[in-house]
Amino acid sequence: MIVLAGTIGAGKTSLTKLLSRHLNSQPFFESVDDNPILPLFYKDPQKYGFLLQIYFLNRRLDEIKGSFDNDLNVLDRSIFEDSLLFKLNADLGRATHTESDIYTSLLDNMMEELPDERHQKAPNLLIHIQVSFETMLNRIKKRGRSFEQVDTDPSLFNYYKELNARYQKWYDEYDLSPKMVINGDQYDFVEDSTAAAEVLQLIDHKLEELNLK
Repeated sequence: MIVLAGTIGAGKTSLTKLLSRHLNSQPFFESVDDNPILPLFYKDPQKYGFLLQIYFLNRRLDEIKGSFDNDLNVLDRSIFEDSLLFKLNADLGRATHTESDIYTSLLDNMMEELPDERHQKAPNLLIHIQVSFETMLNRIKKRGRSFEQVDTDPSLFNYYKELNARYQKWYDEYDLSPKMVINGDQYDFVEDSTAAAEVLQLIDHKLEELNLK
């Protein structure tokens, strides 16, 4: 499969839609609007952080298994990012480090349990959408989810800033599959159809390089 990576507001869902249509493959989307735990997490991250990560883990494993039938299926978030997100919550006191360690161990064990007879467990390609902190904040504000807004909860400003900073280090160290980066500030594929076409062309070239297209 192809997986998208990037911070909140990077444009993962938008690019997943564009790319799956372009490749005539199936998109798999992160559960947000129908996620019953996410709004509770933003109100009380210490209480609901671990439960939220287990919810996401369960959904992402289903998505990985569901994507096995086509190497060009597109997932709008990588399961490998979740430890980064939960470790940040622990470092900021929004979860405990014990919970973070248990989650990472559980993730590793669950990945080992995935069937590997038909498909590799790591993606065929990871695409990281890199955006500036300013773009991240603008996108979060524009999409308007009340529980994500800095105006409603000023403590989210530092959380978002640290999250965006850590993503670059995470991408630099990621070595489980081929990868590429899309500059989300340079290519505003969400609003600009020309930029969207250019991004799809960049991805096509990478897929051809990997003999996937």
